[in-house]
Amino acid sequence: MNEIEKMNIQWYPGHMTKTRRQIEADLKQVDAVCEIVDARIPMSSRNPDIDAICGSKPRIIVLNRMDLADPNATKKWSAFFKAKGMAVVATDCKSRRGISDFTPAARMACAEKLERDAARGMSRPLRVMVVGIPNVGKSTLINQISGRKGAKAENRPGVTRGKQWVTVDSGLLLLDTPGILWPKFEDPEVGMMLAYTGAVKEGVIDLEELACRLMELLNRYYPATLLERYKVEAPQGTPGWELLEMAGRKRGYLISGGEVHSERMAKVLIDEFRSGKLGKFTLEMPEDLQ
Repeated sequence: MNEIEKMNIQWYPGHMTKTRRQIEADLKQVDAVCEIVDARIPMSSRNPDIDAICGSKPRIIVLNRMDLADPNATKKWSAFFKAKGMAVVATDCKSRRGISDFTPAARMACAEKLERDAARGMSRPLRVMVVGIPNVGKSTLINQISGRKGAKAENRPGVTRGKQWVTVDSGLLLLDTPGILWPKFEDPEVGMMLAYTGAVKEGVIDLEELACRLMELLNRYYPATLLERYKVEAPQGTPGWELLEMAGRKRGYLISGGEVHSERMAKVLIDEFRSGKLGKFTLEMPEDLQ
C-alpha cells in the first residue's frame, strides 16, 4: 500500500460525518452559504459534496490566500465561479486585502431575499453560514470580517471547533462551522494538492515524494521560476526526482561521496512554496476541468 492509498484511509476523521449532518440541519437557519477555498488549489480545497448539500441556497466563494496565488489564475477562477451564479471575493487575510468586499458580495448573493424583505417592510440581518476544509483560513477570515479578536485559529489540519454565531454589523451575521472534509478521496491527486499547501498533516505523504511531484508541476506551469530560483532548466516531462537532484546540486546540498542531500532540498522547496518565497502559484486551472 503506497502513501496515497494510506492517506485515503487516514484522511477522514469520524467527527466530520457529524459535522456534515449539523451543516445540513443549520442550512434552515441561514440565507446563504460562504465557502472558503485556497486560491492556489480552488477545486482540491473544496468539499465535493458541498454543492449537493447547499442545494439552491445563494452562494459566496472566497478565494483566500490570493497573496500566494497567481493573479491571472485568480481572475480566471473568479470568472469560473461567477459563471455558476456565485458571488466571488478574493482575499488575503494577512494584509486584509479584499476583506471589505465580503459584505457587498453577501448582499449581492442575497439580493432577491433583500428585495422580498423590503417589499414586506421587514428588516433583519443576513445570516451567512461559513464553511471550508480545515486549515483553509476560515477562522482568520471570520475574525477579519467581524473585527473579532482572540478566536481560535488553529494551524493544525483537522482541528475544529463547534459552531458559533458572529456579528459583523447590524445587517450581517456569520454562522461559523467546524471545517468539513470529504469521506474519501476519489482522486489521489487531490490529496497531493492539499499536501503541497500544508492542508494535510505532516508525515501522511513522504516529503521527498511530495517535493518531486511539486517539481514536476512547477516545471509544467512555471518553468521560468525553476530557472530563476534554482537554476534548473529541463524539458517537459523530466522526472521530479531528477529536477530535485538538479536543484540540490546547484544549491550545493551535498553529502559524503558527492550525493545530493535530497531530503534537505525537498524541505527547502516545500517551505519556500508554502511561504510564498518561491513566488505566486496556482496549481489548478479552470481549463483543466474540461
